[in-house]
Amino acid sequence: MGSDCTVKIDDGFINIRVGAIIMRDNEFLMVGNERQDYLYSVGGRVKFGETAEEAVKREVFEETGVRMEVDHLGFIHENFFYGDYEKKKDRLIYEVSYFFYMKVPNDFKPECKSTTDDHFKEKLVWVTAESEVTYYPEFFRTELKNPQNYVKHMVTDGRKNM
Repeated sequence: MGSDCTVKIDDGFINIRVGAIIMRDNEFLMVGNERQDYLYSVGGRVKFGETAEEAVKREVFEETGVRMEVDHLGFIHENFFYGDYEKKKDRLIYEVSYFFYMKVPNDFKPECKSTTDDHFKEKLVWVTAESEVTYYPEFFRTELKNPQNYVKHMVTDGRKNM
C-alpha cells in the first residue's frame, strides 16, 4: 500500500480516515495515548490504493491485535478542526471519515500494541455514552445509544472566523 491519504492544501490538510465502531453491551472501544487528554475511535488514515473497508480491517488489527470483519458502514463524517501537535498544530484540517460497525467476536480480548505517528504508546478504553471523558467523534454519545442499519452523514465544523 501507499502513503497515508493526507494532502497539504494551502495552509491546511485533507485527511481520509476510517474508524471502527466496536461495541459490547452498552460500551464502545476507544483509543487514547499519553500525549492527548482525549480519546478517539479505533482507526486511522486510509493508505493510497486501499479501500475504506480494507483500511478499517487493517487499523483494527493494528490497534487491537484481533482480525475483524465489517458489519456495515454507519457514518460518513466531515470534520473541520485544528491540529493539536507538530506540523499540523493550529492548522485547519478537513477530514472525511468512514465509520464502520464491526462484527465483534464473542471471545474478543483486545491487546493494544500500537503507537501514534509520533511514537506515543496507545491504550484501549471501553466507554459509554455517559462516560465523563472527552472523546471524538462527539456524536458517538448520542448515535451509539441506538445503532441503526443505515448510513448517516454527520458534519462537525470547528472552524474559527467562519
